[in-house]
Amino acid sequence: MRKIFFLFILCMLFMQPQISQSQTKKEPLKVGVVGLTHTHVHWILGRPERGDIKIVGIVEPNKDLAKRYAEQHGYSMDIVYNTMAEMIKATKPEAVTAFGTIYDHLEVVETCAPLGIHVMVEKPLAVSMDHAIKMKNLAEKHNIHLLTNYETTWYATNHKAYEMVQNGDIGKLIKVVVHDGHKGPIELGINQEFLDWLTDPVANGGGALPDFGCYGVNLIVWLSKGEKPESVFAITQTIKPDLYPKVDDDATIILKYPKMQGIIQASWNWPIARKDMEVYGKNGYIFSENRSDIRYRLSEKDDEVKETLKERPAPLDDPFALLAGVVKNEITLPPYDLSSIENNMIVVEILEAAKESAKTGKIVPLKK
Repeated sequence: MRKIFFLFILCMLFMQPQISQSQTKKEPLKVGVVGLTHTHVHWILGRPERGDIKIVGIVEPNKDLAKRYAEQHGYSMDIVYNTMAEMIKATKPEAVTAFGTIYDHLEVVETCAPLGIHVMVEKPLAVSMDHAIKMKNLAEKHNIHLLTNYETTWYATNHKAYEMVQNGDIGKLIKVVVHDGHKGPIELGINQEFLDWLTDPVANGGGALPDFGCYGVNLIVWLSKGEKPESVFAITQTIKPDLYPKVDDDATIILKYPKMQGIIQASWNWPIARKDMEVYGKNGYIFSENRSDIRYRLSEKDDEVKETLKERPAPLDDPFALLAGVVKNEITLPPYDLSSIENNMIVVEILEAAKESAKTGKIVPLKK
């Protein structure tokens, strides 16, 4: 039994990002920010100084937008450039973070990969499998890291749920239900520069389906350790056509596995913003309610347990700390990690199948 327990611990360690314990003080990673139209950019612009990254350049041709954010976050307009080529030539970044349209992710990789510049994009990885395959091939050819960032990657609750599932605490995985979204980007008062492409079927690849469906797919691919579903079925609606005439604002995606089911509910129609996950095993359940609150019941005989978790330890608490660690070979991502290219290629494949299913009304099988 001791040998089996030891092997299990080794396996669990392998499935977590491996962090080098080098004590050598290193220079911060030189990062370029490509695009300011995705409002997630405030995450990096407003980030407290940690000494791990340094923003050396920003690419944004819309100078009015760049000036507004400069006044808000205090960066100099001297580091703002019109093109990636100009920014790269002047600042020589080691990595870039993409905060423009999802369609533009391919161009970022096409520009940066041949120069050996690593890339982190905001979710999802790409608007289509065609784009995703080109991006993956470029990353592999030029030996760069290509990471995808999701807000839910940094939720301590999701990581506890993952550990409990892998530990078998609730028995064999039976069903995962993920809810993501808010009352709608227009209703939230999102700035026009973001709305212009977020509600465009080409620039965003759709509406609520890619915008919030990607979160649940990413988590389910992770929980299943990279296993693809047998098939995908999806329904999309535009409940508010007066606000979102070009894209869906509500989507439900069903992933069928041999002995498990994943359900993703993505919407711009929730009365209250949410990013939560329900995980059901043969014996019990885990509810990851938000970033820090989790409750679970291991079996019918056990009482429900409620916990409020602390933030994950650095550098596993922040996308840009992770990016710096990966680029500097201080962190090694395990297969199908939430940020990994392996996971996010499957995410794009499933989202593309979901769009086809919603369009045709048919179940779409996936190739193994």
